[in-house]
Amino acid sequence: MPLYKTIAVNSQTTVKIWKIEESFHDLMDGTSLKSESLSRVKGMKSELHQRGFLSVRHLLASFGYSDFDLYYDENGKPHLKDGKEISITHSFTFSGIIISDKKAGIDIEKQRDKIAKIASKFISYEFKYLDNTKADYVRKLTVIWGIKESLYKLFATPGMLFKSHFLVIPFMLEDLQTKAWIDYNKRRIGYKCEFLEFEGFTCAYTIEE
Repeated sequence: MPLYKTIAVNSQTTVKIWKIEESFHDLMDGTSLKSESLSRVKGMKSELHQRGFLSVRHLLASFGYSDFDLYYDENGKPHLKDGKEISITHSFTFSGIIISDKKAGIDIEKQRDKIAKIASKFISYEFKYLDNTKADYVRKLTVIWGIKESLYKLFATPGMLFKSHFLVIPFMLEDLQTKAWIDYNKRRIGYKCEFLEFEGFTCAYTIEE
């Protein structure tokens, strides 16, 4: 079972990351799915997406849950029936889950040069401290995207925009953490965000304090 990494963030919060190495059939073997989940996975055109979906179910099992314990609200935010908070992500060959007593969000992204081409669509303030001539530019952009995505998943509120409503303060990659702000609907809230890099991927997660 390729459980790649387990992070005990604190006594109330755990992150688990899965490296997707198995075939679709191996991941399906022994996995029980609700009828709607089975229809969803069968309807996916990409086997990579199918494997990502199923790997998340294996991550759930590693926490002691199954697909039957998971449901989604009208905004697409996942929930667990026992009231624990959950956030889910998958990207190419990695998937991840964060489960906490508090609201949380997680994102995994592959580090790709093309993120530089869309930077102006999701950052504004952050351009003040980023240097696009540095070798770590793409890695820092990926961290910022992941943090903003994790915040968006935490809130799951239609109308929130990465560029306008989320702000990530300056950070060093070796810090493995930073602070971000949400400025939305006359509310300004600060969050501590953590991140890590592995095999050309970045994982970022945020927990409500």
